[in-house]
Amino acid sequence: MKKLLLLIVVMALVGLPAYAQKDENDRIKNAGQVMVEILNVPDDIPADILGKADCVIVLPSVIKFAIGFGGSYGRGVMTCRSGKDFNGPWSAPSMMALEGGSFGIQLGGQATDFVLMVMNPRGASSILTSQVKLGGDVSAAAGPKGRSASASTDVTLRAEILSYSRSRGLFAGISLAGSTLRPDNDGNERLYGKGVSAEDIVINSKIRAPSSAKLLVSTLNKRSPRNMSGK
Repeated sequence: MKKLLLLIVVMALVGLPAYAQKDENDRIKNAGQVMVEILNVPDDIPADILGKADCVIVLPSVIKFAIGFGGSYGRGVMTCRSGKDFNGPWSAPSMMALEGGSFGIQLGGQATDFVLMVMNPRGASSILTSQVKLGGDVSAAAGPKGRSASASTDVTLRAEILSYSRSRGLFAGISLAGSTLRPDNDGNERLYGKGVSAEDIVINSKIRAPSSAKLLVSTLNKRSPRNMSGK
């Protein structure tokens, strides 16, 4: 009996890395699908905004929850235009984590897709190298939407991150001020099989994108092949 239990434990431990890697790949695939669906709607993220973004963060199915204390918890991916000047093709993804809380009465839970546009190198560098507080360490604002929206308005010029959400089919700009965003280093290690920094993955291009990222990366390369911010 003891030998059987030991064998079950060993098999479970051996299988953990594969299951964990599958979770990360599923998140990347979901992020790609979210990006496709949102970009296929002309009145969602303006092409002008995506064209001037250095990086994109997609967080599928972020869970909002609370009983007296509200919070959010999500895992997703970040990809940037490669190269030090953010002028190259979109990079392999780094796993990211979003966490946050707010006091107040909130009932129930709801899953929401978030898409964050990182609009300048300072914002990208901050997010890739440390945990940042949105609205504190980096400036963040609800992103404009619609065909007539422009990336040259005062709000978009000042913000380092423009954030969007989609819940129950409805898409809108949303403020995530107070939430924290950080590289999910454990997720990157599970995905790529070794410890590697988010900066090396995204900016220094030291990692090849996994097959699960094909939809996400190819969609961004097709819809926004060049950085239009004037870098």
